[in-house]
Amino acid sequence: MIEMKVAGIAIDAVSRNPIVLLRDTLERRALPIWIGEAEAKAIIGALDGRPLERPMTHDLMLNFLDAWGITVERVVVHALKNSTFYAVITVSQGDIKKEIDARPSDAIAIAVRAKCPIWVMEEVILEASIPVDQDADEAERRAFREFLSKLTPEELVKKSGLESN
Repeated sequence: MIEMKVAGIAIDAVSRNPIVLLRDTLERRALPIWIGEAEAKAIIGALDGRPLERPMTHDLMLNFLDAWGITVERVVVHALKNSTFYAVITVSQGDIKKEIDARPSDAIAIAVRAKCPIWVMEEVILEASIPVDQDADEAERRAFREFLSKLTPEELVKKSGLESN
């Protein structure tokens, strides 16, 4: 899993739908997730940190959880099927942990409010992310190729621990 942060909300130029943009902590990959307008407003409101007169839906959910001593531990975007992202919210109450199925947009809105980490499975990153720092990616590829070009078969066997005694 890769930890990601909300980089912001954008608008798709073609569909005019909001997109939440998650970015990895190294700022190398970004994951765009198309969301609804209400969820975009909820995420923006949480990012701004402005207190509201009355609780919105995600605030209400957190108020319920807090009233029952339940803590939001993390959000995980775990799958992408037929262009739809899937997420779970991990909550705990004492030693009891539960994973609650959620739309990523709602899970992210709750995570921002609860100040908990957002994780994305590597498979989802590989399938749907976009590069942010292509120069760093290319530098990493060059360094790896150089490392491999200098590595002898004997060194590879030695480093892997596959040497026969």
